[in-house]
Amino acid sequence: MQDMGSRRPPEGSAAALRTAATRDKPQKPTQRVYTAEYKMRILEQLDELRVSGERGAIGALLRREGLNPAATGRWEKAREAGRLAPQKRGRKVTRDPVAEENARLQKHIAKLEQRLRKAELIIDVQKKVGALLGIEMPTDPEKDGTS
Repeated sequence: MQDMGSRRPPEGSAAALRTAATRDKPQKPTQRVYTAEYKMRILEQLDELRVSGERGAIGALLRREGLNPAATGRWEKAREAGRLAPQKRGRKVTRDPVAEENARLQKHIAKLEQRLRKAELIIDVQKKVGALLGIEMPTDPEKDGTS
């Protein structure tokens, strides 16, 4: 007989399976995000404690705030470099208007070159057709080298 005081769902039921799945699944750790103001406040306190020379005070501060020395070390390096605010993750957006214009013009040149090749092919075919039909075509003075 089932114990009435037990709050567990019946074994094999959907509720029991859900409970077991969430109980067995390890929780994903979340990354803590600190504001620049918080980081500056902690770093100022650390600086004051270093100057005071009080034994164990820095460790007590880090334990109280739940921080590790590596994190505060990174914050100090960032403060020295002048970039204490959290950085955006992912690829940096670099929009160079000159490069964009250059790419646009390169595409335009490629299209024009393709049109030029087609036009030259058509002109060659027209010359051959004219030669077959006996029609004399005017010569291009630039190609002959005479002016």
